Amino acid sequence: MSFSQDVKNEILRRKIQRPCCTQAAAYAVACFGKYFDDHGVVLQTEHEGIANLARKLYERCGIRGTVLPKERSSGTVYEFSVKDPEEVRKMLELFGHTGREPALRIRPDCFVCRDCVSHFLSTAFLCCGTATDPEKGYTLEFLSTRYHVSRQLEAILSEHDFRPHRTLRKGANVVYIKASDQIEDLLTFMGAGGAAMRVMEQRMYNDMRNRTNRLSNCETANLGKSVQAAVQVQMAIRTLEEAGALETLPEPLRETARLRMEYPDLTLARLAEKFDPPVSKAGLSHRFKRIQEAARRLEAAGKAARQSTEKG
Repeated sequence: MSFSQDVKNEILRRKIQRPCCTQAAAYAVACFGKYFDDHGVVLQTEHEGIANLARKLYERCGIRGTVLPKERSSGTVYEFSVKDPEEVRKMLELFGHTGREPALRIRPDCFVCRDCVSHFLSTAFLCCGTATDPEKGYTLEFLSTRYHVSRQLEAILSEHDFRPHRTLRKGANVVYIKASDQIEDLLTFMGAGGAAMRVMEQRMYNDMRNRTNRLSNCETANLGKSVQAAVQVQMAIRTLEEAGALETLPEPLRETARLRMEYPDLTLARLAEKFDPPVSKAGLSHRFKRIQEAARRLEAAGKAARQSTEKG
């Protein structure tokens, strides 16, 4: 399975809580599908799960659509569509379109909250996105035949500090990101944190491997474990930062988090020397474990709260 498929499967497991976010995700299907006008909407995909998600999104918006498998020489294509005139009327009214616009443009008033943008982008990626395996390079792309939609997508990404680029390739508009840290952040924003972690691990592994090769030919057998441990600590720190929980930790742990993020590539021994006074490797390792435990407790509490909300 390709890295792009892994990203899409992770996004498909994401839950959408708010009605406004459901509408934003359904709107992405219209904007990045095969067509969207006063005859209806059509999305074609080789992934059955994406077609079924589109159908469920529209059902939650009160619009009935269908999914049909179509056999092609390259394999089965699953087509989600809304073509019934009454359902098309409801859809156009919901999205604020006439279906007869000379050129489709994204309506910004379809985004009510920040999560709306997140779900819009993640569903857009399901419809038209690709991501390069991080072992081979760093590229994440959105492809569309619609010029104005691509320009607006570029603007939306820029507004959220993702620094995209845009080009034309074989008649298709391509909005892309090539910086690995930007790809990590965007994948996380779209709900694919696991994929973001893979990119981060590969980037750190590549950076450390290249640095090691430049300095010496010493053994790198334990490099993978060191990188993974450093990544896990940094992910825990980010989790606490995003939840505003980092400041609730004791001062020694806050200082540890600050220095780890300031010097992400230092070994345990070198980082321990940055403290004033210096701490032991064992002491620093213990602090990292306490930070990771705090992040796990925070994630467990968040998961329990979401499950309680879903049951309610």
